[in-house]
Order: sequence, then C-alpha cells, then structure tokens
Amino acid sequence: MSVDRLSIRSRPRGLPLMHQNWGKLLFMHWPIGAEVLRPLIPAQLSIDTFDGSAWIGVVPFTMWGIRASFLPPIPRTSAFHELNVRTYVHYQGVPGVWFFSLDAASRLAVWGARRFYRLPYFNAEMDLRQSGNTIEYSSQRIDALTYGEFFGAERAGFPADLDAHRFRGRGRAELKVNWNIGEPLPPSEPDSLAFFLSERYCLYSLRRGQIYRSQIFHEPWPLRNATLSLAHSKSALSSTMIESLGMSQLPGDPVLHYAESIAVDIWPLRKV
Repeated sequence: MSVDRLSIRSRPRGLPLMHQNWGKLLFMHWPIGAEVLRPLIPAQLSIDTFDGSAWIGVVPFTMWGIRASFLPPIPRTSAFHELNVRTYVHYQGVPGVWFFSLDAASRLAVWGARRFYRLPYFNAEMDLRQSGNTIEYSSQRIDALTYGEFFGAERAGFPADLDAHRFRGRGRAELKVNWNIGEPLPPSEPDSLAFFLSERYCLYSLRRGQIYRSQIFHEPWPLRNATLSLAHSKSALSSTMIESLGMSQLPGDPVLHYAESIAVDIWPLRKV
C-alpha cells in the first residue's frame, strides 16, 4: 500500500484540543528490523519503513505553554520535560507515530494522557541543562508499570501475546545524553530520511481493540545538525529506554537531528 506523506500535513478542521510548544528537542533514531517491532504494535497498524528498514526513535525534549485551546496556561502544569520512545506506522496509507513510552516530569500530564489519549505515559525524574551550544539531559523512570502491563487489557489487539513482554525490561528505564547543537539544515525533502523521521502529523492509539488517531499541526521542523558530546561525563549517551521494552541494545550511533522550538496544535482522538 502506498503511503501519502503530504496530505496529512494540512491543518485539520475545527478547534484543536490542546496547544503546546516543544523545544530543546533531540531526535535520536536507529534502524531496526520490522520483525522486531511487529509483536509490540497493534495488528491493524502497518509498520512504516524507509528504504526497507523500520526505525525506532528516542526523543528527549521540553514542553511549555501547554494549555487547552480555550483556556490560558495553568500555573505549575504548563511546562515540563518529556522523553518518548517511538516508531513509525501507517493505517491504510496515513502515516503517523506509535509510542512505546512517554516519560514525563508531570504527574498530572501522565494521568491525563493515560486517561484521555490512552498513551503509555510514565512518571519520571528529569533534568535539562544547557551551556552554550551543549545540552545535558537526563531522565529516570519512577513508575513500576511496563509497556506490556499498560496495554495488557488490550493484548488481543496485538499480533503476539503481550504477556511475554509484561515483565521483560523490568529494570531501570533511564537516559543520559549530551549533545552539541550544530548548524541549521535546509528544509527536508519529502523523499529524504530526515522528512520520514520528523515530519509526522498524527499519532495512533489503541482503545478497546479499536485504533484511534489524533492529528497534530505545526510548521515544518526547523532541523539542525547535532553531534554527541562527552561534555563533563565519560559517556555521551547512556540509555536503557529501548531495552526496557525487552529489546536488545541497538548497535552503532544514532542518526541525530535537533530543533530549538516549534508550536504545536493537537486535536482530539477519533476512531479511524
């Protein structure tokens, strides 16, 4: 089935549910076999590939100006750090994101996203520090819940029994990464890897065995180059985020892209 990567970029009709700003954002991506991801993704969704390979991303960033479209920001709840582990899927040719985990330093955000968007959010302690063009980011999950347990009641919607993943990766889900911000990149072409990895305008979720989609809208990502930096630590990147899903550590350095900030509108979930 062909995937239409351009039509989904149009602004949806109606009023968005939420407005957010995302920034200090690092895309880290590794190629991975689609067969590795398949047991962890609902059967109704097809895995999206680039040149025959699926991709998994670990994306740390910070959020601010978070509010319902019809309300001003609420003090103490409108800004926090977030970290997601994701891959790319499509439903009948409409490309989007499937989240394996979203760690956040806001208990209210975790509760709300679990309840209203049925997304696998987890509580975490997080920190971001910047010195010049170098950013140091750390996250440690403090939730005992796992991906398999979160979707346990929905396991009939997956192509494999999620019980096999319920207690795998029970160890720590942590990230420490240091990076240098590089030069701006030209706009991503629709047939490029950068476009495939970043220009995503909807997310998918599973509820009561049904696939739901939430559209988002933003301007094209203002991507920049980025490089891992030793900074003040012995390792530029230390992560167990992918391993917490029961997968093996991926070899090689990730493909990196950085974005300073972008404004995002988010629409409600709708059954597809």
